[in-house]
Amino acid sequence: MTLAFQDYYPERFSHCFGCGRSNPHGHQLKSYWNGEDTIARFTIPAMYSGGVPDNAYGGTVASLIDCHGTASAAAFASRAQGHELGGEQEPVRFVTASLTIDYLRPTPLGEEVTVTGKLISAEGRKVRVALTLSARDAVCAKGEMLAVQFGG
Repeated sequence: MTLAFQDYYPERFSHCFGCGRSNPHGHQLKSYWNGEDTIARFTIPAMYSGGVPDNAYGGTVASLIDCHGTASAAAFASRAQGHELGGEQEPVRFVTASLTIDYLRPTPLGEEVTVTGKLISAEGRKVRVALTLSARDAVCAKGEMLAVQFGG
């Protein structure tokens, strides 16, 4: 089985609440290639309820989109540089410079959601990613991220 993008991050980058494998209290989101695009799946626990019963808190939706976006940026940048995550070279890491999200419909709790990423552009240290979060075959939220390569 292929490892998730986040599994290639060095230990010092493995503590993120959204995707850190070393954070036992976080989501531990896992992102993968899906052809030329990226994909992650996650079931939002009931403890992340928003103000409407049985629906997720918008901040949780944002954190899933954010973490999948930066992982996708790292994967897209690695491919653009001619290598894949998991090779001999330490993976490049990206941070969020800008993230816009449109919430289109409530996101259900306790059901699998799918987060997808599509490359918009990659120029130098900047990668733009289009993102969607879907449940029940419907888009619940969509966003666009500008991610910037982290230098330290």
